[in-house]
Amino acid sequence: MKRRVLLLGLAGAPLLAQAGAQVEEPLADAIRSALSASIAQSAPPRPRFEAHEVEARMAYLRWLGAMSERLKKRKTETQIRIEFLETVWYEAKRAGLEPSLVLGLVQVESGFRKYAISVAGARGYMQVMPFWTKAIGDGDASRLFHMQTNLRFGCVILRHYLDIERGNLSMALGRYNGSRGRPEYPNAVLAARRQWLLPGEV
Repeated sequence: MKRRVLLLGLAGAPLLAQAGAQVEEPLADAIRSALSASIAQSAPPRPRFEAHEVEARMAYLRWLGAMSERLKKRKTETQIRIEFLETVWYEAKRAGLEPSLVLGLVQVESGFRKYAISVAGARGYMQVMPFWTKAIGDGDASRLFHMQTNLRFGCVILRHYLDIERGNLSMALGRYNGSRGRPEYPNAVLAARRQWLLPGEV
């Protein structure tokens, strides 16, 4: 579902982007507690590997190099681009998600713009609705413009929707966007996801 959003960049000019609009739903106390704990846990976004995990570390470095090259036109500053990708990888893995899926969702939702705001009020890279900060956070919606906070909220929320939908990715993506049961948004995210796969991945 396409919506107009104001992208608050240096120029502050209105542009078009895809925006999420998660629907606020009652949460069981156990789910609220689990989600709150997931958001509250802090850890450095840079992935760490044990000495014996040489193959995993090399695979990660190959991924980082390939994704950095693909993202270069959208994020031209090397340090910002690498920090963004490190955080995407870390938060996606932490939530049990594919980094390629998270990158596809970010592409569709905000076009990789950190300060995107939708007409529905969704914020940041993963277009997280501010009510989530009250439901499972500290209530400070301005923190959704912080890179790791936004990516952590987005990944935790998508994981929550996947659990609710018993692993049905299309339904979970629809729920994330507030368009559950309609194919347009899931199809757009899955098409974008393909652009962030490494050769041989499906």
